[in-house]
Amino acid sequence: MTAVLPVAAAEAPATADEELRLRRELAAVYRLVAHFRMTDLIFTHISLRLPGPDHHFLINPYGLLFEEITASNLVKIDLSGDPVEPTPYPVNPAGFVIHSAIHAAREDARCVLHTHTKAGCAVAAQQGGLLPLNQMSMEFHNRVGYHDYEGVALNLDEQQRLVADIGTHPALILRNHGLLTVGESAAQAFLRMYYLEKACEIQVTAQAGGVPLVVPPAEVCEYTARQLSGEETGDFEDDDAYELAWAAMLRLLERIAPDYKD
Repeated sequence: MTAVLPVAAAEAPATADEELRLRRELAAVYRLVAHFRMTDLIFTHISLRLPGPDHHFLINPYGLLFEEITASNLVKIDLSGDPVEPTPYPVNPAGFVIHSAIHAAREDARCVLHTHTKAGCAVAAQQGGLLPLNQMSMEFHNRVGYHDYEGVALNLDEQQRLVADIGTHPALILRNHGLLTVGESAAQAFLRMYYLEKACEIQVTAQAGGVPLVVPPAEVCEYTARQLSGEETGDFEDDDAYELAWAAMLRLLERIAPDYKD
């Protein structure tokens, strides 16, 4: 298979130490997705682009549970979906189609994270999509794209439409399918997915109450989104919030799954 999109600008190749650091960060995200019950058996995928002119990226070994993934068993592939190093594992072809398209089109999409959760799929099936019902969902107000369902993502011609639908957004709702987030790092993509998933859980729970929902005014939703993205500052700032949250997640993994680094 051959990717049909232009690739991002070349960077200096990753050193061995840098690649190991990135492998551990991505393996940590796989374990956290498993811990927070956002998995679908061996399906769905998280990929991380490695620095360098060859446009290689890391993805999960197809067939392993996310709780089995370690830094060393991640598979390094190229934009054609072919392994570039010896590996006993295959790669999910749908993972190649979705992830390579976004990696190739967006320089900032170093990590692409895709899930099939119950709440995420429920919201993806709703005509109105994600609603600004809570502070968590307002992070994505006017900042999430929508991609109509075309069947299992096995066709290269869907790539252009995926890229067009996500645009410059940090998140994409794949209608009748699931959720997707991107980030400049695996940590950022994970934290975005954590809160996108929480937003979907809150929405489905609120709707199940069977009473009218309170939706804040559009200007309040937009202001809140700007606050949460760092575009708007007030009397106080919280610039370290995501770094502190990620550090806490790594401490959690050190207690429950320290072998992710192997």
